[in-house]
Amino acid sequence: TGATSGIGLSVARAAAAQGASLVLVARNEAALKAVCETLAAKGAACAYMVADVGVKEQVDAVAAFAAAEFGGFDTWVNNAGVSIIGSVCDTPVADQRRLFDTNYWGVVYGSLAAVAHFRTREGGGAVINLGSPLGDVSAPMQGVYSASKHAVKAFSAALRLEAAAQRWPVSVTLIKPQAVDTPYAAHALNLTGAALKAPAQIYATPLVADAILYAAAHPVRELSVGDAGGPLLSLVAALCPWLARRMVAATTPSLNRKQAAKADAPEANLHHPARDLSERTFYAGVHETSLVSTAQMRPKTALTALALLAGLGVGAAVRLGLRSRAEAAGEF
Repeated sequence: TGATSGIGLSVARAAAAQGASLVLVARNEAALKAVCETLAAKGAACAYMVADVGVKEQVDAVAAFAAAEFGGFDTWVNNAGVSIIGSVCDTPVADQRRLFDTNYWGVVYGSLAAVAHFRTREGGGAVINLGSPLGDVSAPMQGVYSASKHAVKAFSAALRLEAAAQRWPVSVTLIKPQAVDTPYAAHALNLTGAALKAPAQIYATPLVADAILYAAAHPVRELSVGDAGGPLLSLVAALCPWLARRMVAATTPSLNRKQAAKADAPEANLHHPARDLSERTFYAGVHETSLVSTAQMRPKTALTALALLAGLGVGAAVRLGLRSRAEAAGEF
């Protein structure tokens, strides 16, 4: 879902390159058609369906369409999401409900439709839900979004436990990307009157697509993308809340009071689809790698890198020690 921009578009392109058959879902039919035609021209088996994930009947129709089009499916990615930038006290309840329709109920409806299919499918399948570090630690001015991601985290955990207890052939993975170079700021409903500044740490969108495709083939409880989130953030939040708040501040957008922004910006997608087809925004200094992601998906590679870094550090320390002793002996 949310296949016409940002993470969803990146996943569609990466999955097609790996030979997956795809059903793309979004609200913008023109953008869906353009993406599907581009992927099909490269040899991908691709179909699309216009749907609002906040409407259960439309999500159920997507599941039925996918089963009819390809004889079934083995992976469902709940990616569609919207955001609001503004104080929780100043955000209209109607806007908060609309955000939850997409971010939370969209995940619920998609997960239930997928699980119903997987329970009767030989080999089962994978449900992959997009969470956030803000599902662990809330951020000011993104309180409604944070609340929705807390809800997604709790729902995903409960569904995973119930599937395991019932021995259903279903894996449930929560993907938790830090700030990613998607059109997030442009698509958010901004109620502050101030533009957003890019966070200090921001990661390349394809890193998230890589994690999602990994989860599709490897049952895993949770995957973090970005080096300041994930298990470390959860631990710090429990032991040292003030430090966790600083970590979140470094990885979320902040307000630029010197630059104005309109709440009714044309790209804001809370109540209507944006033009889409933008995967990345290419901020300066975007991280193209994530040690945390690599450690989770490719532990041998991560251990090798850590061993190499440790070796370099020991070597530098030995050289420094030898030089210090030589200087003390008057050899320099």
